[in-house]
Amino acid sequence: MFYEITFSPTGGTKKSADLLSAAWNEKVEIDLMKKADDFSTYTFKAEDVCLVAVPSFGGRVPATATERLNQMQGGGAKAIAVVVYGNREYEDTLVELEDTLKNCGFQPVGGAAVVAEHSILREFAAGRPNAEDAVQLKGWSEKLKAKAAEGGSVSFPGNRPYKVYGAIPMAPKAETCQGCGKCVSICPVGAISAENPKETDTTKCITCMACVAACPMQSRCIDPMMLAGVKAKLGPALSGRKENELFL
Repeated sequence: MFYEITFSPTGGTKKSADLLSAAWNEKVEIDLMKKADDFSTYTFKAEDVCLVAVPSFGGRVPATATERLNQMQGGGAKAIAVVVYGNREYEDTLVELEDTLKNCGFQPVGGAAVVAEHSILREFAAGRPNAEDAVQLKGWSEKLKAKAAEGGSVSFPGNRPYKVYGAIPMAPKAETCQGCGKCVSICPVGAISAENPKETDTTKCITCMACVAACPMQSRCIDPMMLAGVKAKLGPALSGRKENELFL
């Protein structure tokens, strides 16, 4: 059986995973964003193949995704590790994902680093993965399927120990919220109050931007002054085109 396991707050990671899964005719999808799911119920077998895709948050795997993956039993299943990043750098995300998968009993055999539209500063890598990326990633899907059938090991770039996670916490605000509650259901960590969706628990929020992407009224946003500061700091590193990478 082929499984596509994703943690995709704003859609870029899921889109990338879907393209890299194109060579498999059938798949079972597992959404790591669903906070109510019991991920300890997922047990895999050696004959299974699992494509596991996560975004890079400050050069690391999101802690929430790691926690949920750690509940699974890999059972020797072959794993394809995919990291999706917003045109800056993915740094230690791939090796951290590799280590997490191995610790859960998976066997990484291949992977990819894919560029997608930045989740906060959306003008960077806007629209990616685009049509050109889609052709490339679908072609890579065939190569990854062949590698999964062949087996063997894979080497990923990155450092151990991993870099210290140092992203600036930025909880989205919702001053013009209409109270539809869509953000409450989509938040992967339960940081938004069901009684008052305008409120965000800053101690829980991981700035994944899922609520901002999902808001039908475009009410949720990062403070403009803080956003301008982040753009000034990260803008030079986000400029220019980064290329996708395949690892076999």
